[in-house]
Amino acid sequence: MAISELVQGILAGDRLALARTLTQVENGTIEGKSALSELFSYTGRAHLVGVTGASGTGKSSLVNQLARFYRQPSSAGPPRQVAIVAVDPTSPFTGGAILGDRIRMRDLSGDPGVFIRSMATRGSLGGIASATSAVVQVLDAAGYDLVLIETVGAGQAEVEIARLAHTTVVVEAPGLGDDIQAIKAGIMEIADLLVVNKADLPGVDSTERALRGALSLSHPPAQRVLHHGKMELIPGQPAPKTDELVWIPLILRTVALDGTGIPALAEAIGNHRTYLQATGSWEQREHWRLQTELDQLIQSTLVAGFRSRLTAGEYERVLEDLYLHRLSPLQAVERLVDGDRQSV
Repeated sequence: MAISELVQGILAGDRLALARTLTQVENGTIEGKSALSELFSYTGRAHLVGVTGASGTGKSSLVNQLARFYRQPSSAGPPRQVAIVAVDPTSPFTGGAILGDRIRMRDLSGDPGVFIRSMATRGSLGGIASATSAVVQVLDAAGYDLVLIETVGAGQAEVEIARLAHTTVVVEAPGLGDDIQAIKAGIMEIADLLVVNKADLPGVDSTERALRGALSLSHPPAQRVLHHGKMELIPGQPAPKTDELVWIPLILRTVALDGTGIPALAEAIGNHRTYLQATGSWEQREHWRLQTELDQLIQSTLVAGFRSRLTAGEYERVLEDLYLHRLSPLQAVERLVDGDRQSV
């Protein structure tokens, strides 16, 4: 099928065309890049919600319940079109991935308003795959107004999701060990919403206390907060100025297995979108996201061009000298760069 036909199929709601294009995009083919370029003008409308946290917190079940909730008619309007991007880790030994989220979310598979795409990290760090941003753009162009992005579950390394999502939901759960893990490696700083899932288990109070203590360190007391869609003053603080509106991450409890707390979480996600649009932060995050993607594409393109100009076997010889400690990493770079300059 020609690229133009795939693009027109995506815009017309053809799920088969969408799936084929996503495969091309993930594989980085010329066809996939062409489709991305043609679809880009149709992007920028979807609300991107990242769901991250340590393994075992129930992220997949939470995403599943959120999608089911958004697919129900409400007073706010008809059911929303929901896409789910579930990133699974790639085995460093076999190169394969289980992609098990499709199994856990099988009760959504028959809903035409939900599209689930499982991805393998293929060695990428930070909890998301290198092609995740491109996949999200295709889903945005396809008309899905809400894209839920579930990260790998590596734990403290998943801060990269904040560069992609408009709203970042950090999921914790009681009984997973050291509660202080929650405040490490910047994971608290990226949270727009904090969810204590499995709130029916013992230890939920201590987990929430640890999160509140961590919030006081990563988010100093602010003048004003958007809460339940309304501007509220924090007691004891002077009247704020217009430009001092800030968002204080909320802590919510859920039980994903039975849906407890899901309506409140969905409301909080909607309130965060309202805040972003009311303060201009939506445009700022879009700018940041696109700048990050541009920088990554420039880096990968320059590296690929650099490697292509090296003489046959030169990279391998320098790598061998590095392995044998005849060269330091800096010396290896200098030798490769100098050789590349001479070949130009």
